[in-house]
Amino acid sequence: MTGAITSFSTMAIAVRELKGAHDTFEIMAARSAVGLLIVVVLAWATGRLRDIRADRLGGHVLRNAVHFTGQNLWIWAVTLIPLAQVFALEFTAPVWVLVLSPLLLGEKITRLRLVAAVLGFVGILIVARPNVHTLNVGVVAAAASAICFALTNITTKLLTRREGIVSILFWLTLMQLVLGCVLAFWDGTVRWPTAASLPWLVLVGVTGLAAHFCLTSALRLASASFVMPIDFIRLPVIALAGTVLYGESVDAAVLIGAAIIFAGNYLNIRAETRQPLG
Repeated sequence: MTGAITSFSTMAIAVRELKGAHDTFEIMAARSAVGLLIVVVLAWATGRLRDIRADRLGGHVLRNAVHFTGQNLWIWAVTLIPLAQVFALEFTAPVWVLVLSPLLLGEKITRLRLVAAVLGFVGILIVARPNVHTLNVGVVAAAASAICFALTNITTKLLTRREGIVSILFWLTLMQLVLGCVLAFWDGTVRWPTAASLPWLVLVGVTGLAAHFCLTSALRLASASFVMPIDFIRLPVIALAGTVLYGESVDAAVLIGAAIIFAGNYLNIRAETRQPLG
């Protein structure tokens, strides 16, 4: 989990450093190109290229269109609002999974799930503070990205029933590379990597894959109820980074709201794993 926390935080800083140099589509194209190269090389080196399958392309297209949208919204939010606020709203993705799973997966809403969802939405209101003075496009983008990430998690769950991780990562990076390139060229103007921006673009690509690999590995080694509290350390870490690097003030409301969101998520995980509370 140390690797995941470091990677997610470093990726956010790299994206912030690219502000003004590239638009979100150019960043996503570069990130996907680096990711695709890494996935193909590692699959070839481990003899797992045969795991890449093309019999569920429809599911991959749906998943990656949603994920691509969420990633672009997240990148955009990182350039607009404090990093801690982006991360706090990102933590609401599990809440949206709770809400959407009954509709898309046919799962039941238990009493504890309902309580967890309510806590999550209370936390969202505290973090976002939706009124004419505090609500802005950055907050909306971050909140919308969390919904997209929730839909990504649901479609991933459907895919993993019959699809391996190598195939999922291959189609993820390939399809998002295509989407990123198409949309980057859409307006007829493309800002190519420069000596100053190239290292940051590569860093976004490497840390993006590394973060998900580390998080997945952690979940394989330990239960979600153990991993999730550690993952939550990302918030104070990125809040500190935002303060030191960009002079962002630490908003108490963001931290309080994030703690409530975390409580809702953790309550749901403990209930799902049937571990006694307290």
